[in-house]
Amino acid sequence: MKKLYRSLEDNMIAGVCGGLGEYFNIDSTIIRLLFVVATFFTSGAMIFAYLIAMIIIPKRLDVR
Repeated sequence: MKKLYRSLEDNMIAGVCGGLGEYFNIDSTIIRLLFVVATFFTSGAMIFAYLIAMIIIPKRLDVR
């Protein structure tokens, strides 16, 4: 069973986008670009969502 974790290897700020990329098996750069576009269209609400995800999603403890 797959679990969502913040990435330790593919991180720029807190590893949320890298973890989402690993979970959905897509490039994290695409997720980062979608995040920036969504932040623009939601007047910055995605920044709040990122902070919440940073708190809720646990860090991966083992390095693969």
